[in-house]
Amino acid sequence: MYFLATVLCYVDRVSISVAIIPLARRFGYAAGAQGLILSAFFWGYFWTQLLGGWMADRFGARRVLAVGVAIWSLATLVTPAAAADSFSILFAIRVILGLGEGVNFPAIHSLTARWMPAVERARSLSLNFSGMYAGTVLALIASPWIIITFGWPALFYISGALGLGWVAVWMFCAADWPEDARGISTAELAAITASRNAAARAEIIPWRKIAREPAVWAIVLAHFCSNFGFNILLLWLPTFLHHSFGVTVARVGVYSIVPWLATFAAVNCAGWIADAMIVRGISVGATRKLIQSIAFAGGALPLLALPAAHSAAFAIALITISAAANGLGLAAYGVNHLDVGPTYAGILMGISNTIAAIPGMIGVAVAGFIVQASGSFTAVFYLIALVYALGMTGYLIWASGERRL
Repeated sequence: MYFLATVLCYVDRVSISVAIIPLARRFGYAAGAQGLILSAFFWGYFWTQLLGGWMADRFGARRVLAVGVAIWSLATLVTPAAAADSFSILFAIRVILGLGEGVNFPAIHSLTARWMPAVERARSLSLNFSGMYAGTVLALIASPWIIITFGWPALFYISGALGLGWVAVWMFCAADWPEDARGISTAELAAITASRNAAARAEIIPWRKIAREPAVWAIVLAHFCSNFGFNILLLWLPTFLHHSFGVTVARVGVYSIVPWLATFAAVNCAGWIADAMIVRGISVGATRKLIQSIAFAGGALPLLALPAAHSAAFAIALITISAAANGLGLAAYGVNHLDVGPTYAGILMGISNTIAAIPGMIGVAVAGFIVQASGSFTAVFYLIALVYALGMTGYLIWASGERRL
């Protein structure tokens, strides 16, 4: 169920990257204005990460996640009306959508710390994280067809209704703790509680200790740098293909899904590999650092060659390698919160995902202005590669696989 929540989270987030093409044509949005609409989501997303993580760790994640999905689904439903009203109302609705989606990952991290044995966390969270790419692929496949067949407003009506349906099912079947779950067997409950190293519900949060812990800031840095590239490629890829290679709206979704299909597979494989490495005696810290280094190096190098691409197919091949490699880091920094402080997993995810929202707030919009000023994406790709290199260096120096909080 929380995998499906993440799928819906990204369907609602990504569909705008295709819808922005007819929206821009209909309402006359320049590249800078398009960048502001694409980045508006992150202005809401930024503010509810830490609050959502604290509430999930303190009071339980079941209702926190349900409220978040309900908010972003309602915002999705009213998007067409907002766009018809004015640019500022559309911007505000995208901000509200971000407010709802901000609690998703912190609540899921909190649930995982309480439900998953330590040796299954990488594969569990990798499955959840792969919902980002499943949702992206679904949005990119369905969006062009829905827009062409029914018009762009239908895109938002359908995905918003699906989210509200998810809330109804979630409230019936979900539980904050295994001990509270319907139908769980005695053997399963014993297996989970025996190997779970999360403490009881967080009562007092050691904010000062968290702020002074280098391992926490290694996670934050890696998360920030990874999201910098991911969000720009995710939201600007259809426009890049459309303007650089003349790919039509009808075909842009087909081209754009390839990197995210590959990343879906890579993320899940990385989760199983990370857990297997730990079971075979490789330390948690070494496992996380090795996988994260491969992620950032493999993410940066193809982008340096991307400006030389002279066809959409070659460009997609390079972006696919970069995106899939960067996705491997979700089995490294993406799980590392639970290594460092399982009791405060939701809070730590809230901290890192709050700061990691900044590239979406600023980087996506800045990319639009860079393209508007230069007429190409070359400087954008080089900037992403540089950010990846900085992230790899910092993570190697400060990251840890030991419990520190």
